[in-house]
Amino acid sequence: MAETPGTVKRWVLAARPRTLPAALVPVAIGAALVRPAPINWLNTLLCVAVALALQIATNFANDYSDGVRGTDDVRVGPFRLTASRLVAASSVKRAAFAAFGVGGVAGLVLASRTSWWFVAVGATAIAAGWLYTGGPKPYGYMGLGEVFVMAYFGFVATVGTAFAQHGHLVAKSWWWGLAAGSMACALLEANNIRDIAGDQASGKKTLAARLGRRRASYLYGLFAALTVLGAVAGGAWLVGIVAVVAYLAPLRIAFSPREGRELLVLLKMSARTQLLVGAAAVTFLIVWH
Repeated sequence: MAETPGTVKRWVLAARPRTLPAALVPVAIGAALVRPAPINWLNTLLCVAVALALQIATNFANDYSDGVRGTDDVRVGPFRLTASRLVAASSVKRAAFAAFGVGGVAGLVLASRTSWWFVAVGATAIAAGWLYTGGPKPYGYMGLGEVFVMAYFGFVATVGTAFAQHGHLVAKSWWWGLAAGSMACALLEANNIRDIAGDQASGKKTLAARLGRRRASYLYGLFAALTVLGAVAGGAWLVGIVAVVAYLAPLRIAFSPREGRELLVLLKMSARTQLLVGAAAVTFLIVWH
């Protein structure tokens, strides 16, 4: 029997640390895109605060909503607060709202320094985070999770951070938004491919659950390929090569016959790959641009 995590550790686990690169990488890339002009560090830190707070809030919201729906009753993935019944569902819900609040406050400060359009964008991001598995018709249960992950953890985070630097859109930020969003979607697929059997049984119709184990592997491969495309079209073929090499090992796992808990390693590898490719992109953009 697995050891029951302590009070602090259970909240750390529920924040899903391996998903946090999805929040950090696009912000880092967006900030680096303005080089050789100086980086606006305060605005960048505000973007980091918004991205991390909304990612953690969404993770808590997902924990709460899946827990009360019973989707997480039979877990093959990492620890969940609500499903474990170690923490009251109402407490998890309050934690989600608190994290959304932190992101909202940071977003207001950022908007006051840049553009008030960020208020509208932030409001839609909060709604998307809650409605992923919450509300009467969660879009994550309808196979639309990838669309919103690409939009918010790709284009909004990358293009928005680049805009927050000097108040104008950077053309290449759209390609880098594709790269960052694709890596975030690959991370999502690593999670969803692992949970296919449980999601199918509980009626959670993620895109991976709809496709089935074998075809979902090709979806993971598609996002890896789009990562390479975004980097190359963004002017960094060296980063594209790094992405090709970095995704070789995760792709072997994705296309293997492994299922369920045997795929836990895919999430870890996908997170590490996202950090590696993100670091390569930031280094390239700072050093060569």
